[in-house]
Amino acid sequence: MSFPCLLRDCWWTSSLLLTLAGMGDGVPVNIWGPSNLNILVDAMKCFIPHHSMVHTNLVSHTGPLQIDSSAAVASKFKDVKISAILLQPNGVKASDVKPSDVSVIYVCELHEIKGKFYKEKADALGITVKTKYKELTQGKSVKSDLLDITVHPNDVMGAPVPGPIVIIVDCPTSSHALELISAQSLNDYYSDSNNQSQSGNIVNCVIHLGPASVVNSSHYKKWMKKFSSAQHVMAGYVMNEVQNPILKSSARITARLNYLCPHLFPLMSSSIQHPISTASDFNFLSEDPTSKLSDGIFAENLLKFILRPHAHLGLDRSNVPSPQAASAVIDELLLESPDIADAAQHVSQLWQKPAERKECAISKVMTDKPILDENSVPSCLENIRRDELEVTFLGTGSSQPSKYRNVTAIYFNLFSNGSLLLDCGEGTLAQLKRRYGMEGAESAVRNLACIWISHIHADHHVGLVRILTLRRDLLKGVSHDPLIVLGPSQLKRFLDAYQRLEDLDMQFLDNKATTLFSWETFELDNESNKNNELVLERDEDVKNGNLTSSRESCSQGSSKRLKLSVPVAKVETFALLNRLKKVLNEAGIERLISFPVVHCPESFGVVLKAADRINSIGKAIPGWKVVYSGDTRPCSEMVEASQGATILIHEATFEDGMAGEAIAKNHSTTKEAIEVGNSAAAYRVILTHFSQRYPKVPVLDEISMHKTCIAFDLMTINLADLHVLPKVIPYLKLLFRTEMLIDNSDDHVVEADL
Repeated sequence: MSFPCLLRDCWWTSSLLLTLAGMGDGVPVNIWGPSNLNILVDAMKCFIPHHSMVHTNLVSHTGPLQIDSSAAVASKFKDVKISAILLQPNGVKASDVKPSDVSVIYVCELHEIKGKFYKEKADALGITVKTKYKELTQGKSVKSDLLDITVHPNDVMGAPVPGPIVIIVDCPTSSHALELISAQSLNDYYSDSNNQSQSGNIVNCVIHLGPASVVNSSHYKKWMKKFSSAQHVMAGYVMNEVQNPILKSSARITARLNYLCPHLFPLMSSSIQHPISTASDFNFLSEDPTSKLSDGIFAENLLKFILRPHAHLGLDRSNVPSPQAASAVIDELLLESPDIADAAQHVSQLWQKPAERKECAISKVMTDKPILDENSVPSCLENIRRDELEVTFLGTGSSQPSKYRNVTAIYFNLFSNGSLLLDCGEGTLAQLKRRYGMEGAESAVRNLACIWISHIHADHHVGLVRILTLRRDLLKGVSHDPLIVLGPSQLKRFLDAYQRLEDLDMQFLDNKATTLFSWETFELDNESNKNNELVLERDEDVKNGNLTSSRESCSQGSSKRLKLSVPVAKVETFALLNRLKKVLNEAGIERLISFPVVHCPESFGVVLKAADRINSIGKAIPGWKVVYSGDTRPCSEMVEASQGATILIHEATFEDGMAGEAIAKNHSTTKEAIEVGNSAAAYRVILTHFSQRYPKVPVLDEISMHKTCIAFDLMTINLADLHVLPKVIPYLKLLFRTEMLIDNSDDHVVEADL
């Protein structure tokens, strides 16, 4: 397959490349893009499927793309000519231009359509041999069969129809705009006020990807007027509505869940408060009603510009989905299940004090047997405040995003103490925006204490670079430290490779450095260094890549020296561990401990232990403990780490009847995940990382529900609400009782870790 054009070497293109590679089934994927595109692809090789073959074709100069001559590839482009124009910041020396600064403008020209062949004209000119019809349509002149004349193609053919031309303009900064305006390569495509082009090349559509700050400038607007006949499509802005119509299925489920239980499923932000570029920012569209620019429109999901057939040339909005109001979704729900109204009322009472609760018919049916001892609350939750911890599941699916569940990411909101991210799958930033709005998402990213990644599979880290680059931009000009990213060693290789494209403003720490043994070694070393002087000796060990640590202690005038060989990497790691410990302490986290699990090489789970707190009477209250499994089979390490956990977040990829698949792919079933929680005496078990076959509620027996909760995308759980979670499960099952598993013909899911 071929994916012809990448505009810049930026990370948001990688998710698409990963999807194409996963769909390839061994078929090569050909991509074209600016120089150093190979750096991006090489960086991805540590997690891209081994059977996939991605071939990069670098655009190193302005001009037509050299399409692969093989029939399989060339046939894809037989009716189109694609030319590239390199664009870099104006006034910057070539040696100072970073790879990420170079963008590409693509000019896509379809071949012209031959004019209509008029048989009656051919007959009048004495053409009787029908094979000569074909020659004439091919542009050849022929001898008349009845007259002593030569018949030329233009004698029997109508005027050709020029091929449509589309220009895609990625102009990220004002400096790029200055270079764009002076680019000679576009001169042949400019037209005058009469829609005439000196070269005859009429541009039909220009797609603008630049932000409003660039496109709104006077010199850019003046440049746009050179395409007087073109339809301008403004794509460099953010949709003002968070409930993006293209996420209709997800929005429908979210609206239903919010109606049933707004405490766990709060309404999404009604709008993105201050997007990078909104439609209102592009004020030039209404600046001059008589200008051709008034025909410009803003891009929408599934908006099309039809190029062929020529009779339908132009914009087509027939497939643009219309947003569905939440009220319409709820009306539909109540029509299907009228008893949901009573269920929602009873769920709301779960957050009231017992004396305030009212009986309703549905509660008697669903709570005949108590599923929870309300008094069995761990001491760490004694008088817990609502600003202590809130956990939001930004993605609860596995393998790849679907229309119901995004891939894994868990956001820990520590309120005034900052925030953490555990895993960061594709679309994590978009989910933050849906949940908190633009300002809230930016605040969450700005205040991150660290990001922890469980393993190298793409569904757990593909969204990482997008988060890091946003944080870098948000803190530009502000004094700050690089963000600490913890993960497996393969992730460091990827991040190091990617940083050749652009700075990620981060420091990497291997998960192995945060195991219990590593922390104990670190603490022992720190304790020793408090009483001993560290001396670096330049001896043979230094030449071998080691530093020699000497501790001197003096007692009654005598001196004693103890030499320890310490690798340079270890010294650097200890320095970063010191910084991590400080960052965690500032966030109210006493310890972050990674532990190995059974999945792929270098897979980890993590324990987060909060510092103890003092209550109003001076009594010490133990801090909460949250354990996250990452991807794993049930294992002794998991049980041991989860002992006495306040919350155990455990993957439950497969339903109970698919134990064989779970074993083959080193995942857990629902029952196995719950059994881990029971064995560890965890207070609450929250299941996540479901196969995309299961968008709704997996099957749970009555016994399993006494401490278990099912995670959904954008579900937010406050530490103060843990006692309520199991009571909500019966109502969730009621909400989805008529829903069936996804039909594979509706959503094809690849059950493979990427």
